[in-house]
Amino acid sequence: MQEPPFDVEGFPAQPLTARVATNGPTVRPTRARLSARVREDPAVAPVVDVYEPAGGLTRQVIANGTAELLPFDVPRGRRKLSRYPGPDGSRWDERFRRRLHDDPGERGTVWSRPRPRRPHTAKPAFRVG
Repeated sequence: MQEPPFDVEGFPAQPLTARVATNGPTVRPTRARLSARVREDPAVAPVVDVYEPAGGLTRQVIANGTAELLPFDVPRGRRKLSRYPGPDGSRWDERFRRRLHDDPGERGTVWSRPRPRRPHTAKPAFRVG
């Protein structure tokens, strides 16, 4: 078996934007409202990638599989938001604060947890200049 061209486990742990492809087809940021699509068809393909044309860096991890919907967890939501817009919740966009404090049952807020079968890497090729 050929070694992946980079650290597959460490790469998605970086502060990168992930997207999820669902049946439709559609590709959305992971924070998008995907619950209706996942309820209809749980097949998903989360993708984390980076594309830096100036330096020639392209890396991609794709994990095909299925997703399950779980009840919204407010403490987990706060931890995740603290990593991105920062620990001061008073400075977060109103949409994020509302999501944490609204009734998840009323709004329909859930977590979507992908269950990948097997992540694989891709290193798209391109030429600089």
